[in-house]
Amino acid sequence: DVIHSFFLPEFRIKTDVLPGRYSTLWFQADRIGTYHLFCTQYCGAEHSRMIGRVIVMEPHDYQAWLGGERHGRTPAASGEALFVSKACNTCHRQDTAARAPILAGLIGKRVALQGGRSVLADEGYVRESILNPQAKIVAGYQPIMPTFKGQLSEEELLQLIDYVKTLKTSGGT
Repeated sequence: DVIHSFFLPEFRIKTDVLPGRYSTLWFQADRIGTYHLFCTQYCGAEHSRMIGRVIVMEPHDYQAWLGGERHGRTPAASGEALFVSKACNTCHRQDTAARAPILAGLIGKRVALQGGRSVLADEGYVRESILNPQAKIVAGYQPIMPTFKGQLSEEELLQLIDYVKTLKTSGGT
């Protein structure tokens, strides 16, 4: 990899991150809010995408977040709501008229792909299928799924993956 420089301008904090070394940064935030973070060391073609945010919250809100609840829901429950609101359920259904693969029991199974290859359906596969659905087309299905790249936050993506992990086949597996 290359040298990066982690920068939180609102807190006047900057530290270099060097390849092959562990870097530790500790600070005490004194203001509730959402703050931008940047990489200030040019690190290649994707440098402009090296951004993020630090969210500072009240201790009780942090404990709720740490426990996996957001607005009283688990990540999987939030993922289920996203699954419906993004209309994923119109194609990924439980019946034989589905236009897309059934997701129940998907995690941990091998999936046959067009061209005769197969892939293990893990979290990485689900992530790739959401962000780049044309990368690995499931055998027997048309490549009709749109990409959700740029339409979902990282948190929403993780919520959808958590939801897919909870889906079980009708036989309980």
